[in-house]
Amino acid sequence: MTASSFDEALKRVLVHEGGYADHPADPGGATMKGVTQRVYDGWRARHGLPQRPVRRIEPGEVAAIYRRQYWDAVRGDDLPAGLDYALFDAAVNSGPAQAAKWLQRTLKVAADGQIGEATLAGLAGRDAATLVDGVCDRRLAMLRTLRTFATFGAGWTRRVAEVRAVAERMAGAAGAAVAEAPDSAGAARARPADTRLSRTPEGAGGLISGAGALGAVVAEQADRLAPLAGLAEPLKWLFAALMLAGVGLTLRGALARINAGEVAR
Repeated sequence: MTASSFDEALKRVLVHEGGYADHPADPGGATMKGVTQRVYDGWRARHGLPQRPVRRIEPGEVAAIYRRQYWDAVRGDDLPAGLDYALFDAAVNSGPAQAAKWLQRTLKVAADGQIGEATLAGLAGRDAATLVDGVCDRRLAMLRTLRTFATFGAGWTRRVAEVRAVAERMAGAAGAAVAEAPDSAGAARARPADTRLSRTPEGAGGLISGAGALGAVVAEQADRLAPLAGLAEPLKWLFAALMLAGVGLTLRGALARINAGEVAR
């Protein structure tokens, strides 16, 4: 199970929500960090706590309310990167049911306002960035129909644009990470000799490769002369000399590798 991105998403949402506000045109009334007095009263009542002004809400209470009422309500932990943040922010701004309907209409599944298994199944094979666009387009279109758009429209429009940009970046980064992830089953593994070679002191590598290359040349020439060795006495001696030279150079290369390994340790 992948780690939840709730904490990071909450930080971004709270930047938009700001601090305390009690605008007369806001039907939500007194609000602190996006939590209305009515919501705060309900949360404290459910936990057997006395009522108090939302202005005094504690950070832990803010996180608990946001997770339960918005993140969990839109199944944030089950959504792909980017889309989780976009839908969470939409739920905070317009309610989880409305945010769910925007996603469902984008997916072309039944828009009942509840993200269940059918909605999650509709995500399979879908591009997260495209879904972010669909949700943000529908969100902004609805906001423009509200009678309070004249008062809050500029801020809402800017917020949706910023959420869209960040969510698309998150979706793109997640997709790139999946595409670039190495295939552990088919990835080539370094041989022990390769790892030792990387620690060989400068100069020793040239000796090894030089001796090895010369030994290979000598061996090649000996192979070419082998069929002629029985034709004349001088060729027999030449063949023997080449074979001895090849053996000597091979031994020299082996000793150089051993010495290089001792120095590297």
